[in-house]
Amino acid sequence: MPRAGIALGSNLGQRLANLQAAVEHLRRIARPGDALLQAPVYQTAPVDCSAGSPDFHNTVVEIGYDGTPIDLLKHTQAIESALGRTSGTEHHAPRVIDIDLLYFGDTIHAADGLTLPHPRLTRRRFVLQPLADIRPDLVLPGDQLTIAKHLARLVSNEPVLTLVQAVW
Repeated sequence: MPRAGIALGSNLGQRLANLQAAVEHLRRIARPGDALLQAPVYQTAPVDCSAGSPDFHNTVVEIGYDGTPIDLLKHTQAIESALGRTSGTEHHAPRVIDIDLLYFGDTIHAADGLTLPHPRLTRRRFVLQPLADIRPDLVLPGDQLTIAKHLARLVSNEPVLTLVQAVW
């Protein structure tokens, strides 16, 4: 059964509490009995956001999931709405919660508003670092390098991440 990698970010309100609430929602839709992998939380400078945007708290989780990638996307969008994310705002605007599907087992998908694996996953330190913390040996479908190797080879202008909380 597939496991799905999910990036979580928040830069408004109680950022850590927002991430915790998102994880609780994800637990409810995860395959019962499967482990939920949860990376440390990092504080990160905003990337491609409007000037003056607050820093993010970012992490990655991995869950087992029995539905389709599109079903999971609908669930994550509903979680964002339930936690107060508003739609129709400027792209990359500050947000209470941001949930992005990173991968879904060995699925390669590019339709219905979803691309898997996530097209920018291997170019973003704020995603690669927490993912490497929980799945360093993961090789994404259609790729040949592990997540740890992508992180080691990353060339990025992103500042070093600051650990907020290792266990949460």
